[in-house]
Amino acid sequence: LRIPEARIGKAGLERSHEDTLRGRPGLRKLEVDAHGRVLRTLYENDGQFGEDFESSIDSELQAFAFRRLGEESGSVVVMNCMTGELLALTTAPCYDPAAFYFGMPPALWRELNGNPKAPLLNKPIAGQYAPGSTFKMITALAALRSGINPQMTVHCSGAYPLGSHVFHCWKKEGHGTMNLHSGLAHSCDVYFYDIARRVGIDAIAEAAFILGLGQKTGIEIEGEKSGLIPTERWKRRRHRAGWTTGESLNAGIGQGYILTTPLQLAVMAARLASGTSVMPRLSRVSEKNPAGSVAPLPIDPQHLSLIRSAMYTVVNSAGGTAYGARLKEGSFSMAGKTGTAQVRRITMEERSGGVRKNEELPWHLRDHALFVAYAPAEAPKYAISVIVEHGGSGSKVAAPIARDVLGYLYENQNV
Repeated sequence: LRIPEARIGKAGLERSHEDTLRGRPGLRKLEVDAHGRVLRTLYENDGQFGEDFESSIDSELQAFAFRRLGEESGSVVVMNCMTGELLALTTAPCYDPAAFYFGMPPALWRELNGNPKAPLLNKPIAGQYAPGSTFKMITALAALRSGINPQMTVHCSGAYPLGSHVFHCWKKEGHGTMNLHSGLAHSCDVYFYDIARRVGIDAIAEAAFILGLGQKTGIEIEGEKSGLIPTERWKRRRHRAGWTTGESLNAGIGQGYILTTPLQLAVMAARLASGTSVMPRLSRVSEKNPAGSVAPLPIDPQHLSLIRSAMYTVVNSAGGTAYGARLKEGSFSMAGKTGTAQVRRITMEERSGGVRKNEELPWHLRDHALFVAYAPAEAPKYAISVIVEHGGSGSKVAAPIARDVLGYLYENQNV
């Protein structure tokens, strides 16, 4: 039974839980005379209160993450590695939802709709980004699952030739001799070009699917995007062309066709940390709403251990790409991976230093900054993903935000 003019949940959790939150309205049937005077009550039902819903979102953590993003455009997702509870699902910039309540002025709508930082987009679930080097754990896992020895080395001179084309490493002078651990710790592109060439796109895609990429998570709010993990079959079906080795090289470092959402990246980090196929949820775990059992990932525990060790080095050892963003106080530490995703093709002139640096480019042409992590590194409880649109360097921009958000969580929840 619906009550005329009653307000109902139109979006978010209020919409997805509308039926249980609303309950049932009461009803009373009366007998009246010709003058409208009540003669007797024929039927009466007091109705039923709706059920309470307790969200897993920590409002104070959410507010801190929003403040920490400041004027940036991006997102922060914090997830419990064991239960899947989402503690923060932050998008920036934002808008006042009350503006929609009585009808939005056309000028305000034009301002919001035309803003290049897309305040109307719920970035954690609907923003789709190339994951950049945060994807290298996937490529490393694909290599291990394909039987490649983690001690196998690749020499990085700063460039990787393929036919008439040259694929470059982010470090112009090269990293020298790299294995799986050092390749991840230093985020060596050449190492992962070589690995991707050896294992191929389908092996990489299989590892990505296991860790939750390329598919919707099923979170309880509408608007979620699935991202994209390409395969040889997908390329033939979508573009009517075969997959190329060069495309595998791009995919190996999280570029090319690959798209992920910030929520998916948090799920990836949580699965690497927990070794389970944990899924995100916006309802708090309780006796009435238990977490349920979570199946272990179909991954060799030794392979996960190798990936985790490298992620720890990324943050906590000198030379790791996120060493400057490590948590320094107490015994609490995080393990993670930086990422910088290009939004344009870099020309040879840029590589030779003949044009402006990334931070000197127009905002919309700058690289995206990414970081994924879990903490505490020794006994993971929380996973985080941070994406700053056109923020430049993942190590300089995104990683410090993750450090501060996890530090706030540590101080206020005693991780």
